[in-house]
Amino acid sequence: MSRWTIDEPTTLDFDGVVALKATLISGSVSVLASDFSAGEAPGGAGAERPSIKITGVDGPPLVIGHEAGMLTITHERLWEGVLSWLRTQKCHADITVTVPRDCPVTLNLVSADAVVSGLTARASIKSASGDVTLDGLLGTVDANTVSGALEAQGLDGAVTFTSVSGDLTLAGGSIDRLAARTVSGRVAADVDLAGESRVEANTVSGEVALRIPEDAGAEVSLNSATGRIDTSFPELGRQDRAVARSVNGKLGDGSGRLSVNTVSGSVTLLGRPVADAPEITTPRTEK
Repeated sequence: MSRWTIDEPTTLDFDGVVALKATLISGSVSVLASDFSAGEAPGGAGAERPSIKITGVDGPPLVIGHEAGMLTITHERLWEGVLSWLRTQKCHADITVTVPRDCPVTLNLVSADAVVSGLTARASIKSASGDVTLDGLLGTVDANTVSGALEAQGLDGAVTFTSVSGDLTLAGGSIDRLAARTVSGRVAADVDLAGESRVEANTVSGEVALRIPEDAGAEVSLNSATGRIDTSFPELGRQDRAVARSVNGKLGDGSGRLSVNTVSGSVTLLGRPVADAPEITTPRTEK
């Protein structure tokens, strides 16, 4: 196993990376896809080798490990570093990692922000308060935060988001499955529904705003105990009762499934003209 202890700006290159796992207390980590796959040799002309670029380290050094293609990044004496960070707020690193596009990625963050772009493999992200930006991912995304927000564009696959107060914002892409659960966090998505896509959003007080193509096909169920429900689809039926409100019905061929449940959060479902594409902005790399 190759191992490095880094306490200053450094760049490292690797012959091959098949998986990445990074643990970061504060700072930022950007994970970018290179132009080759994990099973391809990186030595070709113009090919970009897997690499780590560390632009700053404050507090405990970073420990980089590389064994059998597994690339790991963490703080030296991690739990001592966590305690030190809680006392002094000095445990910071800024990292950019380039990996093959089909490299699975696991990120464990405290207050660090993350950007992940261009991958086709699974991305698993856990964050306490750090914000996460995703761009152009084609694989499965599993994100869990406490208060951190998730912003994403151009996703194509399955997305699971669980948070206490963090917001979820999706724009562009075609979602096979979206499962979002928050307590007070807001869920906003402007996406296409392909075939038998499933969209499920559950909140306590968080607002839910969804925008789908006007010609989308889905069985729709929108429910809120006390929150307002608005929709631009007249074919959906409304029921307002003393203890709950709901909007239900079938859009198009009903091939997909769209379900929203809240306690006090408002729910909005809008139709997007087929010729219009969701607004996409360039993802930010730092707060």
